[in-house]
Amino acid sequence: MWTTIKHWLGAAADVALPRLCPVCGKPLDADETWLCRLCMAALPRTRYEDVTFNAMEQHFAGKVPIERATAYFFYEKGAPYASILHDIKYHSMPRMGSWLAARAVDDMATSRFFDGIEAVTAVPLHRSKLAKRGYNQSLYIARGIADRLGITCVEALKAIRPHSTQTHKGALDRWLNIQGNYVLNEKMATSLAGKHVLLVDDVITTGSTLTACATQLKKIPGTTVSLFTLAAARLD
Repeated sequence: MWTTIKHWLGAAADVALPRLCPVCGKPLDADETWLCRLCMAALPRTRYEDVTFNAMEQHFAGKVPIERATAYFFYEKGAPYASILHDIKYHSMPRMGSWLAARAVDDMATSRFFDGIEAVTAVPLHRSKLAKRGYNQSLYIARGIADRLGITCVEALKAIRPHSTQTHKGALDRWLNIQGNYVLNEKMATSLAGKHVLLVDDVITTGSTLTACATQLKKIPGTTVSLFTLAAARLD
């Protein structure tokens, strides 16, 4: 009975204030979550996880030792699918990130990309940015993966100083902008010793933030690191 009541309440809410697909702007059906079926089906998947030494893995070669890396879909500024990241990051919709991350785990199952991952951690936000935004979107994405895999999500890293936005910076300026920003959260990081850890962020552009964070994680004895981002600028 309660399920029926919830269904009717949800339907009434959708009539009063329709939920819209962030990609195409059309109202979502009652059984559609965050994205409509057509936009979800047309998601511009990278499928990096199916490629040996893919473009994302090549991007980190010689910078930091990683096991493997992938991103779920391609990001292009101004393109319809860019609105997904914008909503997750700036429009108080981090749960869409968790949902998409869980979908990524399911979609990548045949690739075995997540096999052997023992813990998940996220690129952190400095407390000043966290206070302003109210949440860390990358942590929501990381938790979506961890929950789907049934493993732990550990906040193993800390951002110790704020940095200016990376959006309009080139590769060198981005790298300089984040130097010294991240350190291990010692109380949490010790639990990752000897484990295969998945480092998660919302999007990869130049990879400077992921490189800095992965470098810190590699300081944990015996730890191996793989990388996942929800989206990626085209790296190849």
